[in-house]
Amino acid sequence: MKHTISAIVENKPGVLHRVVGLFSRRGYNIDSLAVGTTEKTEVSRITIVVTGDDLVLEQIIKQLYKQIDVLEVFDLPQNESIERELALIKVKANEKTRNEIAQLAETFNARIVDVAEETVIIEVSLEKEKVENLQKLLEKFGIQELVRTGKIAIQKGGKNNG
Repeated sequence: MKHTISAIVENKPGVLHRVVGLFSRRGYNIDSLAVGTTEKTEVSRITIVVTGDDLVLEQIIKQLYKQIDVLEVFDLPQNESIERELALIKVKANEKTRNEIAQLAETFNARIVDVAEETVIIEVSLEKEKVENLQKLLEKFGIQELVRTGKIAIQKGGKNNG
């Protein structure tokens, strides 16, 4: 089972290294990792996706709380959070295929952010599965480059975490 863990940490050098080291020392694989500052510049949020049962999740959370720079840790269940991934996809394009590519992008609420003579770059921010679906549909045109972020997530409703 995949779990999305959000850790609120002090925005200091070395914190990410210590958090990631915790996972590798215990043999936990990180499926996805995203880090960024929050509304408070002195605080960052690390979003980590891991695979494991509830016992693994519990152990990870306990170990994260032992880290000195970790302020808060919580699980973000899929049904209680909004999750997104960002992707930039560079696709081969010509006069004949540009319109079809643009229609696909529009269908997925994606944006074409660069047009060159032989390529277009599409930016998309959606749930992981939808990003993967768009990627599959664009493969017939020839994907030249693909860059994806890890998952980011935020809890729904009025409860604030962090």
